[in-house]
Amino acid sequence: MTARPPGPPPLPASLRVEVRDDVAVLWLARPEKRNAINDATVLGIEAFFMNLPDGVNAVVLAAEGEHFCAGLDLAELSERSTVEGVQHSMMWHRAFERVEFGQVPVVSVLQGAVVGGGLELACATHIRVAETSAYYALPEGQRGIFVGGGASVRVPRLIGAARMADMMLTGRLYTAEEGQAAGLSHYLVGPGEGLDRALQLARRIAANAPITNFAVLHALPRIAEANPREGFLLESLMAAVAQGSDEAKQRLRAFLDGRAAKVTEF
Repeated sequence: MTARPPGPPPLPASLRVEVRDDVAVLWLARPEKRNAINDATVLGIEAFFMNLPDGVNAVVLAAEGEHFCAGLDLAELSERSTVEGVQHSMMWHRAFERVEFGQVPVVSVLQGAVVGGGLELACATHIRVAETSAYYALPEGQRGIFVGGGASVRVPRLIGAARMADMMLTGRLYTAEEGQAAGLSHYLVGPGEGLDRALQLARRIAANAPITNFAVLHALPRIAEANPREGFLLESLMAAVAQGSDEAKQRLRAFLDGRAAKVTEF
């Protein structure tokens, strides 16, 4: 029997990775399918975020071709029992939680279709850069199905349950400008400018103290969801942990000594 070589499992052909210093770029690589997500891609995303390359402190999630992701690959939508349907949805939840609550912040680049499962994936990232070609939709209502990749949890946090209900009931499509105004993206840039802006942001994020990035990824969402009394306590605990680190002390000393970079507009 041949021993399995050490290291992370290989990614499916629908994904590819580049490492640029301390930033990894994970590409959705099915442009001929408008980067529609199949099960292999979902499991590949999970595997990637569970086995980040050494030295990576931030990730950019980008897509080949004209579209970020047109959603679930409907060719894989087969008849399932109720239990199988629950398990399939939970597989998506587990994979996308590796993005949202993973080791490093994730910046996504959105262009063209950001639809259905593509919007679910985008909403699991921490910073979203949209090009003006981006558009958003949740067409599950018109197809007789319901969202299953986390949209009913993540999308209302960004735009509210009422706006999401409108998208699902009527098939409403949001343009890039409307999505920016509603809160689906953080930055809106011109055609072809998304990757450069995302890399700039990712490099700035990667330069943060790791404990600060950890607190933003893992403590901040829980503080926001807690009742105020618990939230204030958790904030105090996290602040004390961060301030007590050696790196925080060094950075604060550099600031007080005038050696730290000044805050500038990005």
